[in-house]
Amino acid sequence: MPNSEHLALDDLAVFLTVVRSGGFRAAAKQLNRAPSTISETISRLERETGTPLLIRSTRSVRTTDAGGRLAERLAPLLQDVRHSLEEVRESGDTVRGPLRLNVPKAVMLDILPPLLERFLQRCPDVAPEIIVEDRFVDAIAAGCHAGIRYGEALESDMISVPIGPARQYSALAASPAYLESRGAPQHPTDVMEHDCLLHRFSSGALIPWEFERGPDLVELVPPARLTLSAAAAETLIGHAVSGLGLIHTFGNWLEPHFEAGRLVPLLRDWWQEFEGPRLYFYQRKMPPTLRAFIDFLSEDRRSNAASAPTEQPGTRLNAPDQVGNGSP
Repeated sequence: MPNSEHLALDDLAVFLTVVRSGGFRAAAKQLNRAPSTISETISRLERETGTPLLIRSTRSVRTTDAGGRLAERLAPLLQDVRHSLEEVRESGDTVRGPLRLNVPKAVMLDILPPLLERFLQRCPDVAPEIIVEDRFVDAIAAGCHAGIRYGEALESDMISVPIGPARQYSALAASPAYLESRGAPQHPTDVMEHDCLLHRFSSGALIPWEFERGPDLVELVPPARLTLSAAAAETLIGHAVSGLGLIHTFGNWLEPHFEAGRLVPLLRDWWQEFEGPRLYFYQRKMPPTLRAFIDFLSEDRRSNAASAPTEQPGTRLNAPDQVGNGSP
């Protein structure tokens, strides 16, 4: 007879780690344990539940129907336990403890680092842990307190707050040397005839180039002169500065190169604007470290809004005139 009273919390956490990581070896590496120990833990859990939880093969591990249901129920329960323990540890006047954030590479170049530095000046006993993840994953189910994402639909019991710029834009650029030898595109479709530097998501999908002017929207994947993963954004920008080809990416990443003359903005009236990143989380049982971070973001945004210069309609701060504006 299975005895659920004997189920250990640690065994359940190990099982959930195996499911999330997709295998025993990956879970062992993440938990800093031997693969044989992970296997023994799962076998013990299956004996105590009286049912198979995982289907093992030489290449992969996947859940049975019962295992899938258990993992789905476990994720929020273990998260609640973790938050409760952190609340006990963090009780008192001083906010202390971990703050785990799951974030895309897009916010790590220039948006999140200065925010974290200012936050840690206010809350020096908080210990942030940043997991950079370009795949679309459920950050909360992955064991983080909150996630940062662009334009994702939220579940009904989740909320989000803006973090960083309210609006961002994607920009097309090339070095002066490249433009001297190849000329500038006059329309988005002209990039198909140029050397182009592309990003690829960790999922394997190439990131398309999107252009927008009024009602006109152009989306394309140009032929690649060079392709790097989305995690290597700085390197790809460096190749653009060296004259290897056109680059299309976040405008805030390119602005310092525009100001220094290392890159020239192209087709500026086709640059697509979009909403900036947002921090999303469950409001239920929010740990004090996350609550303190959200309060900091709110105060920081109010402070920046009060001191920001007024931008005139139709202009973009720190973006010089472009080459090849696509005008008829």
